[in-house]
Amino acid sequence: MKNRIRVLRAEHEMTQEQLAELVGVTRNTIISIEKDKYCPSLKLGFRIARIFNVDINDVFTYEDDKDGPASEDE
Repeated sequence: MKNRIRVLRAEHEMTQEQLAELVGVTRNTIISIEKDKYCPSLKLGFRIARIFNVDINDVFTYEDDKDGPASEDE
């Protein structure tokens, strides 16, 4: 899942640490999300969107895996 967190943080002059504190996670979590290494829960995704006062779809974009069809547990 792609995201625009880095862009939104820059627009709001916010550090990773500040965002992490506001949404209740560690800075490492924000780093991992920004680098597409961690897919946040819906709850966290909505918290992030609320901080920036945007729709969750303006923060995250789902992309199908290029490795093949999704598994049944996704």
